[in-house]
Amino acid sequence: MSHDDFPTDDPAVVTCGLPYANGDLHIGHLRTYVGGDVYRRALERLGQETAFVSGSDMHGTPVAVNAEQEGVSPEQFALDWHEQYAATFPKFNVEFDNYGHTHDETNTAVTQQLVRDLDEGGHLYEKEIMVAYDPVDDQFLPDRYVEGTCPYCGAHARGDECDEGCQRHLEPGEVEDPESTITGNPAEYRERTHQFFEVSAFSEYLSGFLDRLEGTSNARNQPREWIEQGLQDWCITRDMDWGIDYPGENPQDLVLYVWVDAPIEYISSTKQYTERVGADAFDWEAAWKEGASDAHPEGGEIVHVIGRDIIQHHTIFWPAMLEATDHTEPRAVMASGFVTLGGKGFSTSRDRAVWADEYLDEGFHPDPLRYYLATNGGFQQDVDFSWEKFRDRVNTELVGTVGNFLYRSLLFAHRNYDDAPIADATSDEVAERIEEAIADFEAAVNDYSVRAVGDAVTDLARFGNEYIQRSEPWKLVDDDPEEAAQVIHDCVAIAKAIAVLFEPIAPEKTERLWDQLGEDGSVHETTVEAAREGPAGDLAEPTELFEQIEDERVEALNEKLEARAAEAEDGDEADEESGDDGEADDGSDEADDDTTDEPDMTDIEPLSDDRISFDDFQELDIRIGRIEEAEGIEGADDLLKLRVDLGAETRTIVAGLKQLHDVDDLPGTKVVVLANMEKAELFGVESNGMVLAAGEEADLLTTYEDAGPGTKVK
Repeated sequence: MSHDDFPTDDPAVVTCGLPYANGDLHIGHLRTYVGGDVYRRALERLGQETAFVSGSDMHGTPVAVNAEQEGVSPEQFALDWHEQYAATFPKFNVEFDNYGHTHDETNTAVTQQLVRDLDEGGHLYEKEIMVAYDPVDDQFLPDRYVEGTCPYCGAHARGDECDEGCQRHLEPGEVEDPESTITGNPAEYRERTHQFFEVSAFSEYLSGFLDRLEGTSNARNQPREWIEQGLQDWCITRDMDWGIDYPGENPQDLVLYVWVDAPIEYISSTKQYTERVGADAFDWEAAWKEGASDAHPEGGEIVHVIGRDIIQHHTIFWPAMLEATDHTEPRAVMASGFVTLGGKGFSTSRDRAVWADEYLDEGFHPDPLRYYLATNGGFQQDVDFSWEKFRDRVNTELVGTVGNFLYRSLLFAHRNYDDAPIADATSDEVAERIEEAIADFEAAVNDYSVRAVGDAVTDLARFGNEYIQRSEPWKLVDDDPEEAAQVIHDCVAIAKAIAVLFEPIAPEKTERLWDQLGEDGSVHETTVEAAREGPAGDLAEPTELFEQIEDERVEALNEKLEARAAEAEDGDEADEESGDDGEADDGSDEADDDTTDEPDMTDIEPLSDDRISFDDFQELDIRIGRIEEAEGIEGADDLLKLRVDLGAETRTIVAGLKQLHDVDDLPGTKVVVLANMEKAELFGVESNGMVLAAGEEADLLTTYEDAGPGTKVK
């Protein structure tokens, strides 16, 4: 592994956290997998040798519990979900080089060998511990079979994790006041012999590892607290039948804890990929084993793309296992934020979710959702999905900016010229702007920012719209045909660069664009060098790549979602009246209290666990502004064009206030403005800043006393 900028000479492996084979996928789940797919495609555009792998997480108590409820074996239950996931991901153009699962022969063998290596290296030991036991049902209760109180924060907790409180991993025997989730009986603790991995011996190594780790800041910062508090050794076995057997002497028939074999699937899946394509195409050992290859003595570039709820496993347990067994440590961990729905959490039990298959069944193309999930905020930030926000991003950015430039440029070129190249070479101005977009793209990859990958393209398309508008080739065709040809050649060159650079975000749409450009080969096999080459193919008659989403469509989708959620909630009430608790719920979706105007606490988004440094805060240029003018924007139901005095200058800012404030009352209002927000074009108006407001009603932030325009918020 190197820490050189990508592309490097070492093979890269990009992995996504394993989906748990226990239920349907919704668009919240897709954020990580889309992000991983975007990132590996972006690496490939840079010319980086890359394998993209994952698999289904088949083991653990939730699978066993739900399989028992359905009257099938855990293996069959998990395999059914695995096959559904394997079929669903390609529908969203998430294309793994290998997608396995943790129960297959390869992962079983690799897992047991790695555990034997840990044992032979002196990193495992036996220990007598207290394990929850149901005396009525006469069985031990590992992990999700037991619930109780977290000993650290006092919140309700599962047997292996304080999921509702401090998010800490919990060892067997730590949960207080244990109860069986199977029978509801009070549990008691009984002594059992289990195997432990000596994680505490790797504290110094892990501190150094976090100093080296790249990716998102939450993946580096969150684990430091656990190291500072003192690492606890890790129980790696469980009292249950479903899982991979502990290798070697095993008189109590223990299986390995699911978080042992789950990350090892990354190695196993890469190995399966090599077995399918050959080591000459991709050498899994060169990537995963230090010293396995003379050409790659330090191994490859390992990048994990995960949800932030499993940071601890990927930055403490997993790298310690890799270090103990001479495997390559991860170069980067990209930990995503969560996806909420209309400001609230997804509720699968109450059917308050946009399901993956539902999105496709509604007739939407996968690439606009990929764009929304990849570019709506930084990767580690939470993203809120609503059909309104989705419509606005699609209509303004994909249709209004990217699609508008591509269609008008290629249509004009096709109607006025026989083929490309139309001129001998791309103009200096446009060639420099394409080069700038490539540099932004490369920087985005090395900053682990999938959002910036998309921004590099939309910014280039925005430039293209401005360039064709000011050049007016339709006027030059008769008066200066040579200049007209140069302008259109430049526009087609920009379109080709967009096809290459936008491929990671919108692979299917850019494949269609590539065909319209008449270029040879596949856009999926190009590198950024193709973006520099200029157009060469015979142009086909273009069609518009992205479709406008109408307001009526959004209203119908919202009505459908609300009706479904209400039906599910009615079902919950009926279950309660009949004494049937129905599906277990985590309590996060309680009904609103209609007797008070105060917001129910379940409507308040939880405070983020992600912290920023004081230096990061200092980079935010937040100023007091005064609205001087406010007017609606034609064609935009919610948007206003504001002229805001910021002291040193007056700026145009677009804000979604039209339906929530009296437009005539806004001039003279003091507001708080994020002044160094990236510029954005919305319905043809360039917005240069962001007005800050609170909640769904857009309660404008203002000042208590007399701070004037331009005053900096500290």
